[in-house]
Amino acid sequence: MIKLHLHLVSDATGETIHSVARACLSQFIDVDAEEHNWTLVRTKSQIEKILGNVAENPGVVMFTLVNENLRRVLQQGCASLQTPCIPVLDPVLAALASHLGAKTLGKPGMQHELDAEYFHRIDAMTFALTHDDGQATANLHNADVVLVGVSRTSKTPTCIYLANRGVKAANIPVVPHIDLPRELFDLDPVLGPLVVGLTKDAGSLVQIRRNRLLMLSEEDETDYIDPEVVREEVAMARRICSENDWPVIDVSRRSIEESAAAILQHLERRQAETATPAING
Repeated sequence: MIKLHLHLVSDATGETIHSVARACLSQFIDVDAEEHNWTLVRTKSQIEKILGNVAENPGVVMFTLVNENLRRVLQQGCASLQTPCIPVLDPVLAALASHLGAKTLGKPGMQHELDAEYFHRIDAMTFALTHDDGQATANLHNADVVLVGVSRTSKTPTCIYLANRGVKAANIPVVPHIDLPRELFDLDPVLGPLVVGLTKDAGSLVQIRRNRLLMLSEEDETDYIDPEVVREEVAMARRICSENDWPVIDVSRRSIEESAAAILQHLERRQAETATPAING
C-alpha cells in the first residue's frame, strides 16, 4: 500500500478540487491517500500556513486558485520544497480562453454566486424532499422526473443528486399489494414529467435489504428479504413500467451518478422530441 499526502487547495468550497482528486485516485490501486483540505484560501498568510503543512507532510499539491499572486506564492513554495503542484483547472481555462478569445475574470467562487440557477437548485432540492417516497402525489405534475421502483433501488439518493443538478424529481415506491397513486397514471405522457423505472438484480436487493434490517436491529425473516418474493416484486415493477411505456434503468452495477446521468439522457432526449415540431407528410 502506497501512502500519499494529498493537499487540496481551493479559494472556494473545495468541491471541484475534491471531485477531481477522487476521480483521479480511483484509477490507482493500493494507494492510501490522506487528504489535507484547504478551502476559502484568499490570503498570503493562508498559503504560508499550507506550505508549512506540506513541508511536514510531503506529498502532492492540487489547487484551483484563480488569484495570480496567490498562485505564484504557492507554486514557488512548492518548487522550493520539490513538491508537485498541479493547477487542475488551467488546461480547461486555457482551452476555453483560446476558443472564446476572452480572458478569465480571476474571481474566486464564481460558481457559488447566488444567482437564479442557485435558487433553482434549492427549489429542486426542496421539491425532492417533499415528494420523497410517495409523498404529495397531488403535485406530481410539477415534477421534471418521477422515479418508480421497489424498495432499495436508490430512488431517494438519485432524486437528491438530480435536484443538485436543478431537476425536480419525485419518487414513488412499488410495494406489493398496494396500488400506485392514481396521479401517477394521470400524468401527460408527452408534456408531463418523465417517468422512469429503477430496477436492480433480485439477489443484490436481498443482500442490501438484509443489511438494512441488521442496521435497524431487525433480524426476523420476512417477505421483505425472501428471494422468491423479491423476484416477484422486481418482475411486477418491470411489468408496470412496460405496460405504461416507461423507460427502465437497471441500477445493479451503476453508481448514483451513473444512474442520474442515464436519467438526464432520457430527459434531454424527451425534451428534444417535445421541442421538435411534427412534420406533416
